[in-house]
Amino acid sequence: MVRAAVLPAVGSPLEITDIELPEPGPGQVRVRLAAAGVCHSDLSLSNGTMRVPTPCVLGHEGAGTVISVGEGVSHVGAGDGVVLNWAPSCGSCHHCGIGEVWLCANALSGAASVYARTASAVRWGSPRPEAGGGAELHPGLNVAAFAEETVVAANCVLPVPEGVPLTDAALLGCAVLTGYGAIHHSARVREGESVVVFGVGGVGLATLQSARIAGASTIIAVDVSPEKEELARQAGATEYVVASDTTAKQIRALTGGQGADVAIECVGRAATIRTAWDSTRRGGRTTVVGIGGKDQQVTFNALELFHWGRTLSGCVYGNSDPARDLPVLAEHIRAGRLDLGGLVTARIGLAGIPAAFEDMLAGKGGRALVVF
Repeated sequence: MVRAAVLPAVGSPLEITDIELPEPGPGQVRVRLAAAGVCHSDLSLSNGTMRVPTPCVLGHEGAGTVISVGEGVSHVGAGDGVVLNWAPSCGSCHHCGIGEVWLCANALSGAASVYARTASAVRWGSPRPEAGGGAELHPGLNVAAFAEETVVAANCVLPVPEGVPLTDAALLGCAVLTGYGAIHHSARVREGESVVVFGVGGVGLATLQSARIAGASTIIAVDVSPEKEELARQAGATEYVVASDTTAKQIRALTGGQGADVAIECVGRAATIRTAWDSTRRGGRTTVVGIGGKDQQVTFNALELFHWGRTLSGCVYGNSDPARDLPVLAEHIRAGRLDLGGLVTARIGLAGIPAAFEDMLAGKGGRALVVF
């Protein structure tokens, strides 16, 4: 038995309870979690903005130690530190074939296909009716990191790079890969460019640090909370703007009247996406990282698309390839350019996850980290 935070149904409160895990089958790995980050995507899954089968164990940003492995697993072994990868690429679909592994058509079903080799592993058993009917539990987003231990497909684990503390390594699984990738892979920020980042949560803070690593000249952070200014500046922001109806105007004033070369939206709201677009210079790039609901409609007119010549792009998982990018991130960490601890504003237990969700809704803090 292990303790886990279970989502009984979409919109229901999380329940901290005991669950029963299967032993790893062929192509599977059992991991004891060291830490798991509480990401806004977990909140979106719990409230129905994104779909997830229930009852389930959420949590997709984590790191831990391998306890045991199933038949056929050779790249990790018992005692190894690993980062969880919630979107493992299949290597055989169209997108993987052209090098766009972050758009893998089977990323969220590839692990399930491995689970299907053993009858007990597709859905976990729970001994308590109130924690899922005593029958089946789904591993949310492949990895189910909101638990003391988890069983995942082998392609959902990557060795922790040398020199990276295991607890901090949890942040590499989502926030850091996303923020770094948004700057370096999606927006492709060049040295000397100006960057504005909307939303100073865990991903936003990673994006600010990554903009600094890229050599951006002016780095502007925008958030609804004035209390986040110090946090943003520590991450690399040279300017801070409290969001208002005049945000775009303020950003133009901070960039010589032109607007930012690059705007990164980490919120996922139609109004914020529109403001990010309006804050970008003519010919600049606007990248949307935040995950919004399908009811969030953003509108543009045909003339402005022609006149401004801006590029608007989505960004999935930072357009990152974890196998390629983790060694690069590790080098930045070892050199002191990337501070994982600087993203964390609260260290909590499983019981603290609901409060972390409330803080997200209230716009408070950066990344809450569940430490086991």
